[in-house]
Amino acid sequence: MPVIDMVATGENIDRMRREQGMSVKDIQEFFGLGTVNTVYTWIRGKKLPSIDNLVLLADMFGTTIDDILVTRRVS
Repeated sequence: MPVIDMVATGENIDRMRREQGMSVKDIQEFFGLGTVNTVYTWIRGKKLPSIDNLVLLADMFGTTIDDILVTRRVS
């Protein structure tokens, strides 16, 4: 059964952010968040972005949600 690897997904978000030359603050401002803490929880794999935020991230990065999410198989 596949599950989302939250840590690897967070690392993916951080890598894509850096490839786009964006700061964590840039993402915070794009989403209208009060602080950068939410973005850091995504990057550290503590929480996943909501589906709506994943759609926006994919658009921002010029990719798909499937390219952002990392899955692994568990038995």
